Amino acid sequence: MKKIFFKLMLLPAMVLPLLFTSCSDDNDSNPTLDLSHVADGFVLNTPAYAENYTYDVAKAKYLTLSCTQPNYGDIPYVVRYYVQVALDKKFLTDPTTTHKELATSYTTAKMAVDAEELNSTLVDMFQAANPDADPDTSIPEMPVYVRLRAVLDGTTNPHLGECYSNIITLPSVKATNKPSAKYPEKLFVVGSSIQDAWSSWKPVAPVYGMEGNYYTMVYVPDGGTFNWGTSKDDSRGYSSLAINDNAGAEISDDGEGNLKVAHGGWFVLHFVGEITADKKDINYTLNVYPGKAYIIGASAGGNWDDEAADWAMTPPADQTGEWVSPAFGGDGELRAYIKIPELDWWRTEFTIYKGEVFWRDCNLVDNWAKNKGADYSVACSVGQKLYVNFDKNTAKVE
Repeated sequence: MKKIFFKLMLLPAMVLPLLFTSCSDDNDSNPTLDLSHVADGFVLNTPAYAENYTYDVAKAKYLTLSCTQPNYGDIPYVVRYYVQVALDKKFLTDPTTTHKELATSYTTAKMAVDAEELNSTLVDMFQAANPDADPDTSIPEMPVYVRLRAVLDGTTNPHLGECYSNIITLPSVKATNKPSAKYPEKLFVVGSSIQDAWSSWKPVAPVYGMEGNYYTMVYVPDGGTFNWGTSKDDSRGYSSLAINDNAGAEISDDGEGNLKVAHGGWFVLHFVGEITADKKDINYTLNVYPGKAYIIGASAGGNWDDEAADWAMTPPADQTGEWVSPAFGGDGELRAYIKIPELDWWRTEFTIYKGEVFWRDCNLVDNWAKNKGADYSVACSVGQKLYVNFDKNTAKVE
């Protein structure tokens, strides 16, 4: 059977503003509300191609429905329409048969019904009717029965003028149970001052031991812009984030969906994802902090204090330079990290592997050499320094 997918259309204004007046004050200029025809209902049109196509609501943007306006005295009152759907054929003759009403309502007689909402509703209904079936594999193409409920809009009575359309049949509808959302392995950022401007998608590492948390260090100048995504070339933009600016950066939308920084500098970007209640999506928050990095442990003269001022690395003027640590105060294995407030330092720790920054990804009960491998362990000597280019994620000890 041929598949149909839906294209985005602009909806015309089909109704005029609601004009209510007192029935006791009726005259030639004031229309009278007439509810005597409510029981007659109104007509929901069957889509022209319904008989020969499968509506794949998991892939469509919307499903177009149209109807005649209920008769409230031949006056074009604003009407609010609600879509009701059922999977049981009995709905055609018995409107008390199990059905669901979609949450989204419409105020035009031609409506673009949200296909994603329709899809999730049909999946829920199928699961309720078939509790032993696996919705990931067993939802067949099936008929769906649809009607509209209409009420007069803009009144204190939510049921004023309530009436129902006829019930139509969409003979073949394909609903798909979307898989539960999973946190990506890492995120990505791109921007005007990040690696190769607007072409390099810099990986954003996961915070060790905190699922759904990601972090990176970037430089953005005054007026600079950047974007982010869950994969390369996935520009999600300013509007897809909640932003907590803890660095005085004054982040805004640049007009093209990118994040614009009014007051530039080095920043730690800490992304936090939260899976939605229906487990189908992830909402992200971006916490922005001033860029800070430190050495700790043996190279810091045996000091294991978190965020010890004497062992802070010095940032360069911009993304082309290197962060430089104080001269090492002792011999031993390198331990270093960038700082996210309220998180333990070891969750954002890094070492050097083949000349590149390697972000901690394992439980270092003892040290890098023993718990990760000799190639990940960097020997330090008194007087040496750590040099890191956090834009290119390259590093060395000299």
